[in-house]
Amino acid sequence: MKAIQIQAFGGPEQLMLTDLPVPQLNAGEVLVRTEACGVNPIDWKTCSGGGAAPFIGELPFVPGWELAGTVSQVADDVTDLKEGDRVLGVIRFPERAGCFAEYVAAPADQLAICPDGLDSTTAAGLSIAGLTAWQALFDKGELQPGQTVLILAAAGGVGHLAVQLAKWRGATVIATASAGNHEFLRQLGADRCIDYRDTDLSREISTVELIIDGVGGDTGVAALDCLADQGILVTLPSVTKDQLIAAGEACGKRVLPIRVEPNPDQLGQLAQLCAAGSVKMQLADSLPLENAGKAFEQIASGHTRGKLVLTVA
Repeated sequence: MKAIQIQAFGGPEQLMLTDLPVPQLNAGEVLVRTEACGVNPIDWKTCSGGGAAPFIGELPFVPGWELAGTVSQVADDVTDLKEGDRVLGVIRFPERAGCFAEYVAAPADQLAICPDGLDSTTAAGLSIAGLTAWQALFDKGELQPGQTVLILAAAGGVGHLAVQLAKWRGATVIATASAGNHEFLRQLGADRCIDYRDTDLSREISTVELIIDGVGGDTGVAALDCLADQGILVTLPSVTKDQLIAAGEACGKRVLPIRVEPNPDQLGQLAQLCAAGSVKMQLADSLPLENAGKAFEQIASGHTRGKLVLTVA
């Protein structure tokens, strides 16, 4: 099979299309013929030596943690899935999963059925960003109907889904993004849009119940002034989480980090919402598997609107 592999940590030039054996199944696994796989910031960070690099073991390494495709083989002990099922999922995160490949041996209990009406390209980009948004809003953030949530970097892969899920839950949504993305976010349901480049958030906003921080660092720290005393800030970037937690402790505000967890029940609900049109996943770009390096260059820029996906022939 064809797969993207790195032999050494580094930039996009390290991503090489190579031939590898089709994986053999272990107990509890299914073999998925990959149709598309999502590209996320954690992918390029890991391949550059950061991100989840401490969890993947020795090189070489096939990147990728999310995929959509069709089950082509099942282990003897798997009963919930069968050959021919269309599936999507985020698997084994943060340990190696190898989704940038034509075939993936995936834990059956980390996959959800892909509903009719949801194409594989959209499904492939939904898992990590969608589950991160869901778990940040509802599990960590405890968002309730009628509350107000501030979403930093709202036009990104996680952010634009968080806007829609927060509105679905009945919250008021304030979104930060560059001015060029404001109309896009209003169409997704944002009640108010703020240009992060020329606005002091603390002068504009106070006492929101929840902040979803997709930026981290000094921007996340500054946003703490917008948080109600009993509110929660959920910070997504792992590299600055300690800085945010310390800043929260210093001012008596609750800051929680998050690492997305595979959850087929939550993902199944997300997939149904997406298939029904209640949640729309914005596709920033779709590139063939062999152009993974170009996808990494795009996502490393930090200015993509929505999700990047690799398609697998």
